Amino acid sequence: MFKRVALFLATNLAVILVLSIVLRLLGVDSILDERNVGINYEALLILSLVIGFGGSFISLAISKWMAKRSTGARVITQPSNAAESWLLNTVERQARQAGIEMPEVAIYDAPDMNAFATGARRNAALVAVSTGLLNSMRKEEVEAVLAHEISHVANGDMVTLTLIQGVVNTFVIFLSRVVGHFVDRVILKNDRGYGIGYFAAVIVSQLLLGILASIIVMWVSRLREFRADAGSAKLNGREPMINALARLERGRPGELPEALQAFGISGGAKKKMSRLFMSHPPIPERIEALRRL
Repeated sequence: MFKRVALFLATNLAVILVLSIVLRLLGVDSILDERNVGINYEALLILSLVIGFGGSFISLAISKWMAKRSTGARVITQPSNAAESWLLNTVERQARQAGIEMPEVAIYDAPDMNAFATGARRNAALVAVSTGLLNSMRKEEVEAVLAHEISHVANGDMVTLTLIQGVVNTFVIFLSRVVGHFVDRVILKNDRGYGIGYFAAVIVSQLLLGILASIIVMWVSRLREFRADAGSAKLNGREPMINALARLERGRPGELPEALQAFGISGGAKKKMSRLFMSHPPIPERIEALRRL
């Protein structure tokens, strides 16, 4: 379940980096340095919007392709066994209940219990499950996890995350260049085009502001997880989702790479600072929220 957010954020960062480099090579950054003295805030805002929302929407547009490629997911077009037939029928039934069109259904080979949903539109989504999840959970628990992912699609969570990411990207890019301009012009007193101080200040401030921005994105992601859990309870019943979460918690010492542990479904709940960067709430809190429904 962590993969949806992790893949989106990684792709977004990569696209922003590429867009920034391309625009710099094309000399677009020069429009920010009006007459080598002031800063053109209108041009800077336009540039920030282009890079910020461009990165988010390109990430959204290629999210399905990226997910398939990075996980090696195999889309089921014709079921080859009873398990695949059951998987397709379950997703079809839940999609109909949720009022969306049938998404693509895929399986990817991984020992950890995971599933994710992604896609640019509610009616053109992808739902993928790991072999570890299929082999480790009972059918009713797998159904609950699938309903959770279908709820993400029905709720438009990928689009919501894209818009939030676009807004914070814009502010990060805008403010980092304002900081760079201040360092270059006021502190270093450079008045003959941007120097190394500007570029160093932009990189450092963009990194620090990006960390703060990710806290906002993770907070929104955690809220959407609670909503998807509730959606699963509505589609498939409360107890199966509670049981699925409990099984995930028991299997918590898992196969996540160290670089992705911050996005794990249940990791990092003990320290307040690490909690800020969690894309999912701690499992006990999610179970308690379901019990209060």
